[in-house]
Amino acid sequence: MFSVSLALRLAAVYTIFIAALYLPGAAVAGPDIRSGSALVIDHHGNRVYGKNTTDVRSIASVTKLMMAMIVLDADVPLDDRITITEQDRDRLRWSRSRLRIGEATLSRRDMLRVALMSSDNRAAAALGRTTFAGSTPDFVAAMNQKASALGMRDSHFADASGLDAGNQSTAEDLIRMVHAAAQYPFIREVTSTGEFTAHPYKNRGSLEYRNTNPLVRDARWNVELSKTGYISEAGRCLVMQAVIADRRLYIVLLNAQGKMTPVADSNRLRNWLKSHDDRRTASVATSGG
Repeated sequence: MFSVSLALRLAAVYTIFIAALYLPGAAVAGPDIRSGSALVIDHHGNRVYGKNTTDVRSIASVTKLMMAMIVLDADVPLDDRITITEQDRDRLRWSRSRLRIGEATLSRRDMLRVALMSSDNRAAAALGRTTFAGSTPDFVAAMNQKASALGMRDSHFADASGLDAGNQSTAEDLIRMVHAAAQYPFIREVTSTGEFTAHPYKNRGSLEYRNTNPLVRDARWNVELSKTGYISEAGRCLVMQAVIADRRLYIVLLNAQGKMTPVADSNRLRNWLKSHDDRRTASVATSGG
């Protein structure tokens, strides 16, 4: 089902990271983070900040990072054309999509772009439906198998899009998922890009898509991977890999109640880290005479 060589390479990198992640040591007091759960880990596995990190919560469209890894692991042709069908319609929450049933057709590569960047649920459903011969049930099974392989002990996946509140995880587990997703250059490239133009129709104009994370268009930020999510059960969610004050960080923010709270939390975190870095630099300069 998966590419064995790719899985082995990812496992080696992942094992080193996770070994560092659970080194003893408490997270230091941090900024005023208002999301319900939060966890920030640096590239060496050091805990920078944590809040309710083991609470199991719905994760909404953050699910799509796992969806993308399963599509890429399956090694199916990314140039294959996929048409949106009635099976891809969201009958749980009736979310909207500009990909029209029976008309919109994109390559699997561009379907991934639309699903990851703008969080289109029909695109995600179509990818889950067409990756394996067993359709969506086999795809969801693969998502849970990969979660288990990554050591995501408190996670469960129920669909490819994140619309089902049964897609659940913890901040601890999502750090593992973000780190694993960051090993895929395609996922990093797509989720850190601000805009994308799709051409799903022969006789209509193109569709412009924007990344649902505004921080990728903020010049103050160096975002290397990101995914947002929202359903009522999950609140507002944001996960990222970003470089702040020359440190590569894995950031998980879950269950925020305000629409812009994850962005505001991210900026508070960034300012706090840069302030601490500036004070540390000044201290070293002073002690050096």
